[in-house]
Amino acid sequence: MNLKTKTTINKDKEILVPKFKKALVLAEKPSVGREIARVLGCTKKHHAYIEGNKYIVTWALGHLVTLADPDVYDKKYANWHLEDLPILPDHLKTVVMRKTSKQFNVVKQQLNRQDVKEVIIATDAGREGELVARWIISKSKVKKPIKRLWISSVTDKAIKDGFNHLHDGRKYENLYRSAIARAEGDWLVGINATRALTTKYNTSLSCGRVQTPTLSMIHEREKQIVSFRPKKYYGLDLDASNLKFTWYQDKHTRFYDLDFVKNIEKDLKSKEAIVTSVSKKGKKTYAPHLYDLTELQRDAYKKFSYSPKKTLGLMQRLYEHHKALTYPRTDSRFLTDDIVATIKDRLRSISIQPYRGHAFKLSKEAIKAGKHYVDNKKVTDHHAIIPTEEMVNVQDMSYEERNIYELVVKRFLEVLMPPYRYEETVVEVLVNKETFRCKFNNPLQLGFKELSADQEKKQMTHLKKGDHLDIKQYTLTKGETSPPAYFNEASLLSAMENPVAFMAEGEKNLKSTLQKTGGLGTVATRADIIEKLFNNELIETKKNGIHITSKGKQLLNVAPTELKSPALTAEWEVKLESISKGTMKYTDFIDEMRSYTKTIIHDINASGIKFKHDNITSTKCPECGKLMMKKKTKHGESLVCQDRNCNHRISISKVTNARCPECHKKMELRGSDDKKIFVCKCGYKEKLTSFEKRKKESGKSGGKRDYMKYKKEQEKMAKENTNNPFSKLKNLDLK
Repeated sequence: MNLKTKTTINKDKEILVPKFKKALVLAEKPSVGREIARVLGCTKKHHAYIEGNKYIVTWALGHLVTLADPDVYDKKYANWHLEDLPILPDHLKTVVMRKTSKQFNVVKQQLNRQDVKEVIIATDAGREGELVARWIISKSKVKKPIKRLWISSVTDKAIKDGFNHLHDGRKYENLYRSAIARAEGDWLVGINATRALTTKYNTSLSCGRVQTPTLSMIHEREKQIVSFRPKKYYGLDLDASNLKFTWYQDKHTRFYDLDFVKNIEKDLKSKEAIVTSVSKKGKKTYAPHLYDLTELQRDAYKKFSYSPKKTLGLMQRLYEHHKALTYPRTDSRFLTDDIVATIKDRLRSISIQPYRGHAFKLSKEAIKAGKHYVDNKKVTDHHAIIPTEEMVNVQDMSYEERNIYELVVKRFLEVLMPPYRYEETVVEVLVNKETFRCKFNNPLQLGFKELSADQEKKQMTHLKKGDHLDIKQYTLTKGETSPPAYFNEASLLSAMENPVAFMAEGEKNLKSTLQKTGGLGTVATRADIIEKLFNNELIETKKNGIHITSKGKQLLNVAPTELKSPALTAEWEVKLESISKGTMKYTDFIDEMRSYTKTIIHDINASGIKFKHDNITSTKCPECGKLMMKKKTKHGESLVCQDRNCNHRISISKVTNARCPECHKKMELRGSDDKKIFVCKCGYKEKLTSFEKRKKESGKSGGKRDYMKYKKEQEKMAKENTNNPFSKLKNLDLK
């Protein structure tokens, strides 16, 4: 594209625009599309697009086009039958998604306008974002030149810079092919495996190359815990000269023979303790790496108990709506060299307390691009999550959004601050040929730990080699080995990111591949995978963590072996990356998937394993007369017919947003028709009719929602009065 003509958007700020009449900009979401349109000076608002003199900006709603269902190829596939498998069309077709077909038609109409001479893809910069746009363009039968906007944030500056450095769309053809390969491979394997298992065992059994290995890891962890046998261990501590020393022998501090330890303790009685060495060494520790999405999801779960899916949703709001943070779906924890020049602007944008003062101080100092946070080789599509250059008003954020924003701001500042420097002191003492050691650190420079609460206290000693210590006492220490913990949503994310420990010995040659590709799933899909396992009743949450259900165990028992291992994903990612680099043909990959799908169907067909429901009740289905199953999900309990073709459902209870008037926790609604009652874990019970009457009376006197609305209006007025120097004059009659 010949970018020579200029247009002024704001004073002293220019963007290069095409010489020809119009360019169609296709964003992935409405919020991003509107921001791009505003920056490009497009002001004529229409239904689902905004137009300017040089640009037309429209948007998808995520995917508008998807792969067709099996019944598109043959109507017989509308019904699921094992004998119809495998389903292997010669060419996989795409269809417009029904729910968003109106939006697709708007986009298609704009793409095909006569005055549109070029298309600029502005969807998310990554494999899936490329697929979103290319499928829409292909389905619209458009063959116009394509340019690519590749940005990591939606601030004004990022958008302007991106439009002044558009890439040729042909550069991303192989990325598009790898995206198609991923989508079609998952369709072929997922559709066929799920239908085969479901029809063979007459129950809904969802199976896939990411969710099934994830389920397998949960099961393996549970088996490790159940089979674990605790072992008692012992040790010795020595209290002397106001210091606590630990007994070492061949670098071990834990011993499993109690008599042995007691005999050592007995031999030490009345013996002298002599200092054999006092070593002091200066050390330093850098702040943890910047956040990628998975690490942020882990910390948000640990600190605030936010599910991975919730954290991603909050991040999207902070990225799209508030423009406070950069692109969230990243797997990198480093920045590229070109971002270093923007760091001071990002520091100036931070106004949140208690970090504002630290940010201001750093903005006045020279920025050192250390290898601990700047490394071009460790950044793929997007750099780490950091604040944008945009000035943001944190008062406009929700409490939960602010929590996530604070995490990123704090980590960003920590990385830019000096390392934590300390002096490590190690004192060794010899008592009757037995070595005792004491180690402690004394801070020399807090560095990034100025922002943390875990600052170490100073611990001084004047001991030197040859000193004799006054022994106060020996203490026999006891402990017991612990099993690994059950997964929670944070630790499960970690396992999905690095699943090597759950692979068979023969598969561990793929370890480096899994580490390079980021493990099971992507940073963008892991939250959805975990949610899907819950929704399909394959896992459940108990007090001590995530547990596999009976249905989940049986699914693993009947699922194809390869689909239960993370190795399959590793092999796929190697090939998908090769396709994106142009070193492997997309058609070769799909041929492999077709062959693999045939193998899966054959193995499932030949299996003699039985599936047994263990949640059958004595309640008969009112539709078909078969016994119903009792199912429990995050949202409550229900009875479901065991025959998937009937699938009649009766609600037993459901978790509501209604709060208990005594303990304020969410209550369950139980029963049916006019017998419904609210029940709380604290023991409180209330009929639905009484609840509705109480809420109605509460509404008349003004409830919490009315109060919060009033409070927000008052805060807004106070803010306006504070910011406006003429606010005191507004009530004066100046006529």
